[in-house]
Amino acid sequence: MLEKNRKYTSDEFLTMNDLEGRYELVSGEVYAMSPAPNIIHQILSGGIYLTIGNYIKKHKGKCRVLAAPTDVKLNDENTVQPDIFVVCDPDKLDEQKCNGAPDWVIEILSPSNAEHDTVEKLIIYSKCGVREYWIVDPMNEKVLVYPFAEKKITGMFTFDDEIEAGIYKDSEPPLSIRIRDIL
Repeated sequence: MLEKNRKYTSDEFLTMNDLEGRYELVSGEVYAMSPAPNIIHQILSGGIYLTIGNYIKKHKGKCRVLAAPTDVKLNDENTVQPDIFVVCDPDKLDEQKCNGAPDWVIEILSPSNAEHDTVEKLIIYSKCGVREYWIVDPMNEKVLVYPFAEKKITGMFTFDDEIEAGIYKDSEPPLSIRIRDIL
């Protein structure tokens, strides 16, 4: 049972077995996640996951692509379940979760979680060391790209644009994703 007005640690959160549904810990507070995603969300999630996974496999990459509901323990106050994430350091992965910031995180917005992903998680991912963060917005057919590691200006793309993954920009060929092709 959750206590009101109490901050939890990631370790406490990860041992909570009595929570029904999906939850995340953000800034020490337990948040219920959105109800089951809609079909467009799932098509996008699956398609992006496959595109990244196929690229990594084809190029014999060392990174791993994972998807929700996999826990990512960012620090003592934040344990999240990104829709899709890429981890290039195998030492961050144990049997249950990712320990530390993934290299690349992709969240797909739903009407009920837009503010959570575009404000709160944006700040947390930036502070915790995520190298690159994509926010895929199916309602407006936009993708916001935050290349935190490069300390560059954010990019805004449409679903028709080829979007280059910053963590693979120096690879030959680089990984680029056109969201419209997934739909």
